[in-house]
Amino acid sequence: MVRVGVCGAAGRMGKTILEVCNDNDNVEVTAAIEYSESPMIGLDAGEVAGLGKLGINITNDIASVADQVDVIIDFTLATSVSANIHQCIAAKCKMVIGTTGLTPDDHELIKTASDKIAIVFAPNMSIGVNLCFKLLEMAAQVIGDDTDIEIIEAHHRHKKDAPSGTAIRMGEVVANTLGRSLKDCAVYGREGITGERDKKTIGFETIRAGDIVGDHTVMFAAEGERVEITHKASSRKTFANGAVRAAQWLSEKDNGLFDMQDVLNLK
Repeated sequence: MVRVGVCGAAGRMGKTILEVCNDNDNVEVTAAIEYSESPMIGLDAGEVAGLGKLGINITNDIASVADQVDVIIDFTLATSVSANIHQCIAAKCKMVIGTTGLTPDDHELIKTASDKIAIVFAPNMSIGVNLCFKLLEMAAQVIGDDTDIEIIEAHHRHKKDAPSGTAIRMGEVVANTLGRSLKDCAVYGREGITGERDKKTIGFETIRAGDIVGDHTVMFAAEGERVEITHKASSRKTFANGAVRAAQWLSEKDNGLFDMQDVLNLK
């Protein structure tokens, strides 16, 4: 049995992770964490998530529950991740991190922290999306140099970062396969007289509307045909299921930095 702590337990993803854990016989939620000013502090995490009483009160301190947890799952805001990582290092808690919109310093901290604790870090925990990463690598190898590549993503109106972490990772997979640097070849939206498209660029288009959970399409467009690799999520359980699977897989690791490709044995 893997003992799981959920950071951001009162948020949309946190509640969904609690639900998935509650339905999984191989994991047990033993801690729920929120930010210090949250009005949910002290409330039962199960009742907040609509699952009924779980007997786990929401706290604001990872250290206070560290001895009850094997793995922390973190889908909080980017501004909270750094502090959570430092607390997990001190408490020797393993981490599954699905938060997006992180800074280069955050990425460096995750890499450094993985020398001391085991971390699965992925911009998207969906099993289907991670299969798409593998398909994108294959498509880029076969037709990438001969096509115009565009990435279109759509999410709900509340999402704070753009493009999504998943879209950026898709771009990185394609660019790396083609020997390009995404930093140098990415084009984030177009307006006005832009001139003819540079074939070496990778374009990004972002949509924010309604309650869209998450849609991603990568288009490889050539003269006379195009290949599109698409993933559409209709429920946050897609991401929660992957995160819980990652937590179970990570329970056997002592330290190191991993992603969902490792968890799913796609490398």
